[in-house]
Amino acid sequence: MNIRIALFCFGCLCVSAVIADKPNSIERPNIIVILVDDMGFSDMRYGSEIPTPNLDELAENGVSFSQFYNTGRCCPTRASLLTGLYSHQAGVGWMTEDQGQPGYAGRLSGNCVTIAEVLGQAGYFTAMTGKWHVGFDGGSTPWQRGFDRSLNLRAGGVHFSNQTGTKGNFKLFLNGQVVAKDDQRFAPPWYGSDLWTRQGIAFIDEAIAAEKPFFWYLAHTAPHFPCMAPAQTIAKYRGKYMSGWDKLREERYARQLQLGLIDESWQLPERPDEIPAWDSLSLEEQTRYDEMMAVYAAMIEEIDTNVGKLIAALKSRQQFENTLIFFMSDNGGNAESGVNGRSEGDHLGDPHSNVFIGQCWAHLNNTPFRKYKHYNHEGGIATPLIAHWPAVVQPRSSPNDWITTPTHLIDIMATCVDIGNATYPQTFNGNTVIPAEGQSLMPLLTGKDAFADRPIFWEHEGNAAIRIGDRKLVRLGNKGKWELYDLAKDRTEQHDLAAENPDEVADLVKRWRTWAKRAQVLPRPKAKRKQAGKNRGKSNTPSANPTPTQ
Repeated sequence: MNIRIALFCFGCLCVSAVIADKPNSIERPNIIVILVDDMGFSDMRYGSEIPTPNLDELAENGVSFSQFYNTGRCCPTRASLLTGLYSHQAGVGWMTEDQGQPGYAGRLSGNCVTIAEVLGQAGYFTAMTGKWHVGFDGGSTPWQRGFDRSLNLRAGGVHFSNQTGTKGNFKLFLNGQVVAKDDQRFAPPWYGSDLWTRQGIAFIDEAIAAEKPFFWYLAHTAPHFPCMAPAQTIAKYRGKYMSGWDKLREERYARQLQLGLIDESWQLPERPDEIPAWDSLSLEEQTRYDEMMAVYAAMIEEIDTNVGKLIAALKSRQQFENTLIFFMSDNGGNAESGVNGRSEGDHLGDPHSNVFIGQCWAHLNNTPFRKYKHYNHEGGIATPLIAHWPAVVQPRSSPNDWITTPTHLIDIMATCVDIGNATYPQTFNGNTVIPAEGQSLMPLLTGKDAFADRPIFWEHEGNAAIRIGDRKLVRLGNKGKWELYDLAKDRTEQHDLAAENPDEVADLVKRWRTWAKRAQVLPRPKAKRKQAGKNRGKSNTPSANPTPTQ
């Protein structure tokens, strides 16, 4: 703990020095954290064929991270992001069901604090819009965890005001009050990405009127299933995926090499046996898959369009220069619903359809990595991260100049505390607060001073990993064997070095277990008996194609 405190203090000195170096005094920045839902590593400028000009603008005039990590799943990522802790420490080691152990309570615990609670104490106006999903029904709501303003869903999966199906009866909450999705204050009919952005901008106006810096957590529900988007946007992409996942993955891989995002020594993994070769499919099958991916691509475009609206709003309010914007995803591309995916409805992507793009397209989403959401291999936990702050963060000398230092969600809290001139508390609301785990990213954002090496850990559903430097130990499920990789030479995890390095494996396993006990990963909840037809989301060991969950 003393080391973490020392590193935190060092980070504070770094940002103070940066601000002191500027010719004019800089006020505490506004902070916007944009989190998207189920977007793969390569679905934007990290190799994608989908145009994202507004995200590109942020990246080109800011910095991009090539080795930033999430937790591999929606709820744990949100818990870790909001608290600066590993998700089990915050009480959300799995989803939002209370499984009877502190690390698996299914809601944010009283022994953690959120970024909103910490920055609110420092005088920030705090707001969130979109998907919450860290224990709403267990009493952990935005307005109870430090947000002055909020428009939120309990979980996710809502994209249209007139949506039907399994998510059609989900409620909206405006500043803690239940409101109808077609409430006239929201100018229905609306699309989710538009609504979360528009309402967040309204909250910004309140902050400006109050003469306070603001923290806005924008948690998009896109591109999570059921995949839905405006018809006119879907139409742009229909037919563009008829070349198939095999060719498109090679093209994304080539772009990543050209961008300098990946090393040419990292081999592109073979297509998994269960995924058919595109050319083996009938024209009817190819057309169906193309239509599904067109909906998904349209959702990415809609996110980017709203990033553009956000940028324009900041500029028109003279807030753009001194606003730090982070953009990231909560986990890798989602293979839930398996090889076939789902394509239910008369008009795929409309408010009455049910589309899951499935494992075949998730294989493309996560180029060049293995595995998907749920897992601790790179395809599950690697996320793009863009950071943009014109007043302080200068773009790198080359568009291909990536920040390659391994970093994690736990570092966002430390960064916000650092630049917000806030104090991370030892106690809050009468509870002892677990010390923050992360480090401020300011040394990396400014290119000044050192960012200390440290191990990074993962666990979800028995999947587990530890990374120290370029060495990563990873396990597939509770009963899986440990695999060892040198990520400097093999970030696509093709060459398992475990058998030839037994002593190193033993040491890393020991370190992981020590962390697991400290971080409330252990003890695990007792396994529940499976009941026929009622297995959904109950097992702590993921199958090859995990069942869909929110």
